[in-house]
Amino acid sequence: MDLKGPFREALTWIERKLSYRFENPFLLRIALTHTSYVNEVDGTLESNERFEFLGDSILNAITSIILMERFPRYSEGELSRFRSRVVSEASLASLALEMGIDRFILLGKGEEKGGGRKKASILASAFEALVAAVYMDGGFERAFERIGPMIRECIEKIESTGAYEDYKTLLQEVSQRLYREQPEYRVVKEEGPEHAKTFEVEVLIRGRVLGRGRGRSKKEAEKEAARKALEGMKGA
Repeated sequence: MDLKGPFREALTWIERKLSYRFENPFLLRIALTHTSYVNEVDGTLESNERFEFLGDSILNAITSIILMERFPRYSEGELSRFRSRVVSEASLASLALEMGIDRFILLGKGEEKGGGRKKASILASAFEALVAAVYMDGGFERAFERIGPMIRECIEKIESTGAYEDYKTLLQEVSQRLYREQPEYRVVKEEGPEHAKTFEVEVLIRGRVLGRGRGRSKKEAEKEAARKALEGMKGA
């Protein structure tokens, strides 16, 4: 395999970022090869789609282990919601950018011109494929050692902002459990011009208003209303 030119640079960069040396560098080459490159430039190469599939499972396992250790009192539902934020497309794309993976992804001409190097879906897929490459090269323990610290940092960021909380889902679960009913959301006020509206929404259960929220979208206002309703229930 030719390790000269751009791929040598990619290998050196990513190995340094991961503090990991690939026994089989070709695995990294596959992880960085988008299907558009195979279709438009070099049909002899394998794209990273299969690696993406495997990497998704490995990431879920790594994240699940870390969350179980970090939050011993969380329920299965809470752990699942938190994990979904950690392994979301946006989170993984952010990790890919932090590592500089965007510089080295092999793209077809169409994707290159269309800004594919910054597309969240392509970045997230490349990160998942990279995880698979490390796993296939060194096994789960090595993958956990090298990827785990990034996942822990991502968890800390999400925890500090409370971004993992899906308040509407939580309220729905609580309402179903206590009242056998779904919460009802109702817009009570809209203010501002079309391009900069502010919405006020109230959430009701059994006709009783349990929370109100404001936001720049109905979804944002509903989330705030659900959060306040949950806070009120805790204090009741």
